[in-house]
Amino acid sequence: MNSATMSSAAQNAASGAFQALTPDGAVLRARAIGNGPALVLVSGLGGTADFWASSAETLARSFRVVCFDQRGIGASTRGQAPCTIDQLALDCLCVMDAADVTRAVVLGHSTGGCVGQSLARLAPGRLDGLILSAAWLGPSRYMAGLFGARRAILAGNPQAYAAMMTLMAYPPAWLEANWSVFEAAVANAPITPEARRVVSERIDALLAFDGSASIARLPTPAMVLGARDDMVAPLFLQEALAAAMPGVRMTTLDSGGHFFPVSKPDAFTATVAEWIGALG
Repeated sequence: MNSATMSSAAQNAASGAFQALTPDGAVLRARAIGNGPALVLVSGLGGTADFWASSAETLARSFRVVCFDQRGIGASTRGQAPCTIDQLALDCLCVMDAADVTRAVVLGHSTGGCVGQSLARLAPGRLDGLILSAAWLGPSRYMAGLFGARRAILAGNPQAYAAMMTLMAYPPAWLEANWSVFEAAVANAPITPEARRVVSERIDALLAFDGSASIARLPTPAMVLGARDDMVAPLFLQEALAAAMPGVRMTTLDSGGHFFPVSKPDAFTATVAEWIGALG
């Protein structure tokens, strides 16, 4: 092993970086930081581990936090399997296995909330708890209209797609004060045909998801966490999800938009840590 390879390996070890290989050949870039009970973070439509950058560091004070780029996103390769919510849940299991995590609390945000529901159905024995953040239960006219429009904009103008997504995801005053977030989103718009294909198939997967048949039978302790001003997964969808889950705790932040883990990191991490701590 040459010095450059050794340096790269040392850097990966220091950062907690690792890779998970799926049966269909996708290589998933992942990271595990901190010590304590395992907490797996599953991001939304964007699919990146970087979504959790600030909150992961805070949560790692109490937990072993695992996050990853989903297939075809960031530093992870696409693989050959069709992109479905169930497949993304199986990918989570691959990451958990690669991280030597037998059981974990899984926190899924937005599309990641669909993935979390699927994971709880497919492998309930691997979950100590489930946090559904800015999530929904199944198809609705609102989601079909919103994501159908987003998919159409993506096909014709990726920069406009990224701009609209960002404008809807954050409280306007927060975004005005943190405008670099908007600029970065537009600069990193999915402009290549392959990037647009990956995003489009992910939109199709979330629109096809319906957890209503199994949600009431999930044996995992769960919390539905949301924000009142979320325009992507509005409060009425969060409430419908919570109503379908016997014994679930619902916690609603007064503000924060759809990306409240970013815009309200202190409230988000405190709520997550308190709920997991109460699991005993």
